[in-house]
Amino acid sequence: MSAGVQTIIYPVKDAERAKAVFGALLGVEPYADTPYYIGYKAAGQDVGLDPNGHAQGLTGPTPFWHVTDLRERLAALVEAGAELVQDARDVGNGRLVASVKDADGNMVGLLQDPVA
Repeated sequence: MSAGVQTIIYPVKDAERAKAVFGALLGVEPYADTPYYIGYKAAGQDVGLDPNGHAQGLTGPTPFWHVTDLRERLAALVEAGAELVQDARDVGNGRLVASVKDADGNMVGLLQDPVA
């Protein structure tokens, strides 16, 4: 099952410049500001800046679909013809992420939060 797109991640090369731009755009301070992730909450969306995103295969803004079973959805996407970009990995506190490219090369991210 999917809860829809609730997160979009932007790979950034200059975190400070990106924070200035997204702070001006969103009008809020980041809720997370670490060397590996800067996160904003705006209008029910999570907007993330990833200073390591390019090295992890992100080629541009990537929508992340929130799913209940990431590994199952990832396997289904690969079986359907998607190309694995980043296998499932824990990015902290049990949150799992993965990404694939669809048949046209579009990035699709998956995100699973730990069960509360």
